[in-house]
Amino acid sequence: MSNYQRIANAIKYINDHSTEQPGLEDVADAVHLSPYHFHRLFKEWGGVTPKEFLQYISLSQAKKLLDDNQTLEETAFQTGLSSTSRLHDLFVNIEGMTPGEFKNGGKALPIRYCFSDGLFGDMLIASTGKGVCNLLFVDDKDRALAELKRAWPEADIAEGQDTHIDHVKKLFNTDWNHPDKIKLHIRGTDFQLKVWEALLKIPPCKPVSYSDVADAINNPKLRAPSVRHWPEIRSPF
Repeated sequence: MSNYQRIANAIKYINDHSTEQPGLEDVADAVHLSPYHFHRLFKEWGGVTPKEFLQYISLSQAKKLLDDNQTLEETAFQTGLSSTSRLHDLFVNIEGMTPGEFKNGGKALPIRYCFSDGLFGDMLIASTGKGVCNLLFVDDKDRALAELKRAWPEADIAEGQDTHIDHVKKLFNTDWNHPDKIKLHIRGTDFQLKVWEALLKIPPCKPVSYSDVADAINNPKLRAPSVRHWPEIRSPF
């Protein structure tokens, strides 16, 4: 059996048994490998550990359950987690927010947005008053607004502007005098937040390498410029 097929079988096993929260030994045994060899092989082919992959599967299932109005207790039980505290840790560690915050969709949070043009085209800029929470480059304003509302379904969303939005508009119209004035209201893991902070400190028009960013966040293990060595860094917007 090829390594490709072993990893494909492992992924299927984790998907099929995710509610049982299988351990490393369980999955390794299912594909007839030692736990050590399997862990190393899975990380090499998948870019994440088997445990991290299981967490992503569990998180996806939990989100669907919460969207279906399941309680936190029901969601924890149906995803195979032993308690709501484990569900809480799962959300905070990966999404940077609690399951309750995900479930309420930004309830009562005031968000103001406006459309603007800039160097890279039309944009939708949204702010919570604490900072910029969404920045979308758009070719269809209705679709962009619908995407903002999907991201914050329970928020109080209305057209308007504030100082955070004004600073972004100036930045994208070549006013780079005060980039430090831009504040962000974002959701992310500790790793994502560190990377975003490092990227924001890059001077205009100055290229940097993977090693430069790895050094900036004090994580030398990420110096190699191979994509598989970098956890997914989704946009904060």
